[in-house]
Amino acid sequence: MTTSGLVGARIVCIIIGYVFGMIQTAVFYGRLKGVDIRKVGSGNAGTTNTLRVLGPKAGAVVLLGDMLKCMVAIFITYLIFGRSNPEYIILFMTYTAAGTVLGHDFPFFLKFKGGKGIACTAGYTIYLSIQFNILFLIMGLISFFLPFNLFHIVSVCSLFYYSALLVTTIIYGQMGLFFAPQGALIEVYIIVAILTLLAFYQHRGNIKKLINGQERKTYIFKKNKVD
Repeated sequence: MTTSGLVGARIVCIIIGYVFGMIQTAVFYGRLKGVDIRKVGSGNAGTTNTLRVLGPKAGAVVLLGDMLKCMVAIFITYLIFGRSNPEYIILFMTYTAAGTVLGHDFPFFLKFKGGKGIACTAGYTIYLSIQFNILFLIMGLISFFLPFNLFHIVSVCSLFYYSALLVTTIIYGQMGLFFAPQGALIEVYIIVAILTLLAFYQHRGNIKKLINGQERKTYIFKKNKVD
């Protein structure tokens, strides 16, 4: 693929990702139940707030929907670019995932007020496991659910998970297991690092509450506090 072709592919991947990212599962599901998820609980249009407000079933639906929208977007860009350029698959996947997170976090039709992008990134992690190695799925499950079982604080789990994803991506890439040029790998590392910083930024309120000892705990099968 030529340099100009790669530039165009990057842009297309981001756009496709952003369009799919704007599918706000929590908002649509909440409306079906007569609830504006952005006006109750934490006001966040994501899995955790949906779980707290509407229960485990609703949380599972939103989690699945937000993961799938990222996976479908990646699959589409794989069909368009990846099959004919296998050495750049990881690059196209990562740009698409970044676009999906941006669309989820900042949907223009909802005045740029969405979720925090963790479930979308989980979809990216699952696709990495399918495309490359199940190690990514194992990493995701351990880095999220181990601190969850210890603390029951989703923000802590999310930040642990993102940090682990960044480290695992760099190690895996430097071992040559993405089969991509070094320049493409460096781009991937930078994008995942930016998404990690974005996750910390999106959780800035949670971090402040953690420091003050005010962050709420979340339970899957026990009643959660909504306010």
